[in-house]
Amino acid sequence: MRYHTRDSSFFAVVAALVVLSSVLASAPKSSAIPAFSRKYQTSCTTCHNNYPELNDFGEAFKKNGFKFPKDDETFVKEPPVLLGSKAQKEAFPGAVYPGEIPGFLPIAFRYEGNFTLNRKQPAGFITQTGFTPRTDLFAPNTFTIISAGSFGQNLSFWIDDDISVDAANASGAMGDGWLKYSDLGHGIGLPKNALNVRFGQFELDLPFTQAKTIYLSPYDIYSQTNLGPTGTTTNNPVIFGSAQRGIEFGGTPNNGNFDWSVAVINGSNAGDAARSSKDVYVRLSQRFNLERDPESRNAIQAAGPTGPRDHTSIRLGFYYYHGKNEQNQDGTTFPGILTTVEEPFYRVGGDLRFKYRHLELFGLAMYGHDDNHLFTAGPPATIAAAPAVKFSGGFAGANYWFYPWLIGTFHYDAVNSHADFINGAPASEHQTRNRFSPGFQILARANIKIVGEYQYTFGQPYSDPVTGNTLFFRPNTFQAGIDYVF
Repeated sequence: MRYHTRDSSFFAVVAALVVLSSVLASAPKSSAIPAFSRKYQTSCTTCHNNYPELNDFGEAFKKNGFKFPKDDETFVKEPPVLLGSKAQKEAFPGAVYPGEIPGFLPIAFRYEGNFTLNRKQPAGFITQTGFTPRTDLFAPNTFTIISAGSFGQNLSFWIDDDISVDAANASGAMGDGWLKYSDLGHGIGLPKNALNVRFGQFELDLPFTQAKTIYLSPYDIYSQTNLGPTGTTTNNPVIFGSAQRGIEFGGTPNNGNFDWSVAVINGSNAGDAARSSKDVYVRLSQRFNLERDPESRNAIQAAGPTGPRDHTSIRLGFYYYHGKNEQNQDGTTFPGILTTVEEPFYRVGGDLRFKYRHLELFGLAMYGHDDNHLFTAGPPATIAAAPAVKFSGGFAGANYWFYPWLIGTFHYDAVNSHADFINGAPASEHQTRNRFSPGFQILARANIKIVGEYQYTFGQPYSDPVTGNTLFFRPNTFQAGIDYVF
């Protein structure tokens, strides 16, 4: 037996949001005022078609160390404070090399709060998983402080910290905190920004960002951990989309159309190092600019009848993550085994993104592989090789700009894991778990968004309290809320 509900309150909420967004969108427009908008006295839409996703100009701005790609000094409205003179630069190393700090406090804030409408739960599902209310009236989600800028021609930095998550300060944590030196290869004749280095805590150079996604729901494959079947040893907590601590070398030669990066990281999901070995992440991508007009093709952003826009382009990418999961360092995880159990693992995949005028299509595929062992407690305790634990999946989606302020969104997520299926965690009707997430985003202002998303999820098993039969329930959810930066 399956349950299907069509509650009129769902449609009432959607109608109210559409009316509210129409009123806001018809009012006079104003520019957002985060850190870079203040510095350059420009709108958030200069770098974002739908923040926090970057447009072509925003990508070029980021790759150039948070500076305009051309003639930056002529656009700065808040000049930096110089920490030294030109004479000190010429006297180096006999003097401290001069630098600069932002002439204003480079701080911005972001707030997100959501209203949630959950599908009504059957009694048996409540007994098994716990009660979830039908509605949650605009729960505060995340309040984030962001600081970013440059310390001169080559040095840039970024720090973001979730001060409060789900209205709980104790749940907050630092996301990214890094320092980057750009154009390291200039002195040896390499093209501009062909070699950069950054270090600290950072999101990997993912094909599609998770930390700065426009969506209310995450990419499921990014949060997949790997746990072996009962009796085996694989228990790998590494989350692909989580921030990591380490050092990254990379570059964007060929006008940013080619990207490469190699990172050496702790592999501990932004936590303290849990093992001696380090993980390695490699990312390569190539963008093919499909603009027919040479002038638009060579510009930072393509030209159009309504002003600048993104280039028509196709981007193809490849990524590979390799590490070694080390367990039993203290001899207590597997009693009777005195050595560290080492299990190499990797994640590999490819990605694609296509942009054409108002349309953006994208997709990513991933395959995960962990070496595995079978533990027998004994006595005597033994460790023997076992079949590898594998998973696969990815996501695909589309965004369409009906107007510059009205965007339709959609993404489909799938994770295929036999180990998860037989472990029942997360519980699923099938070996492949999937989720469909259509939604909308409305820029009421350049720095204020009204967002909505319906999440149609995979079936989860539960026991019927009357018959004892196994039934399946889809705990679908509609989320709507507001997201603003200032």
